[in-house]
Amino acid sequence: MDVITWYLEQTSPSDLLPAKPPAIELDIVRAEVPSPELNRFLYTAVGGDWQWTERLPWTWRQWAEWLSQGVETWVAYHRGTPAGYVELVPQGEGTVEVASFGLLPWAIGRGAGGRLLEFCTARAWDIAERHPGLEPARRVWLHTCSLDGPAALANYQARGFRIYDSRVGVPGDRDEGSTPGPWPGAGPRTHP
Repeated sequence: MDVITWYLEQTSPSDLLPAKPPAIELDIVRAEVPSPELNRFLYTAVGGDWQWTERLPWTWRQWAEWLSQGVETWVAYHRGTPAGYVELVPQGEGTVEVASFGLLPWAIGRGAGGRLLEFCTARAWDIAERHPGLEPARRVWLHTCSLDGPAALANYQARGFRIYDSRVGVPGDRDEGSTPGPWPGAGPRTHP
């Protein structure tokens, strides 16, 4: 099975479109202290059902190096429980990547994704306000693929992201019948 990867961008803060209010209350907080443990937990808990495997073999030191590049981690909580997260990466020359975005399985289908994406895209646009010396954002971009959640591409487009490129490829050595889950070998989980 071929995998389609879409590359999307916004080139002005005015491109950002609002989301409907979510069905659950969300508090979205920046994790200001870089924590490899937190980011690995979020990466596996969110990405386990969607073939996010690239960072699974990373050591603690590799996670720490990733976060030391100025990565901002924003976590959405519902009643103190993580619901989803975003990683924003300033890349220089006014470009910010939404490197990771997603929800934990229990939060899918409750409108949290639209709200989290709206909030964090706004934070990508104003990232220079939190980092003295960083050039103001002129472009925010991300990518998603046909292995990601079925609502991912539609959510990005509904928030004003436009496709500027797409590529078709064959997945690597993935077992299409299973996913790594939050723990290697955990397999797929059911969503409420």
